[in-house]
Amino acid sequence: MQRKTWRLEIEVERQIAELGSAWCDELPAGAQLQSRRLMADPAGVRPEPSEHCRYTLPTWRTLWQAQQTGVDPEPPRWPRPELTQGKEELSPQRLGKHHEFYELELVAANGQVWTCRQPLTQWRALPQGLKFRLLIDRQGVANCASVPQAPASSRG
Repeated sequence: MQRKTWRLEIEVERQIAELGSAWCDELPAGAQLQSRRLMADPAGVRPEPSEHCRYTLPTWRTLWQAQQTGVDPEPPRWPRPELTQGKEELSPQRLGKHHEFYELELVAANGQVWTCRQPLTQWRALPQGLKFRLLIDRQGVANCASVPQAPASSRG
């Protein structure tokens, strides 16, 4: 193993008024009606012409992603994005989904490099510079499940 890296990401979101359309009797909760019209169902599910509505719906959307990266032994730490409030938006920005990536950079004797993503506990348990046998398929793709589960299973 040549290197252990980590990357922690947080999505930053803002609520926007998203446009949509549906049959008026099937509008999603919180929808604000913009217009309605009588029309035939192109799918033929509704036998009579029915009211079809255009609406806006407050929806949280990812604007950008804050990211923090590092290399072991530097401990993983979450980014601290600065949230802003715009004039046109329905709401201030908020923190959304959090994503964690812990990767091992593995190098063969011939110089070929593979990256294997690991759960945090496994990533932490493997010491820097550990040597082990990694299974590779016919196409040269590493089988990351063959990374040892504990340092005691290391091989030269």
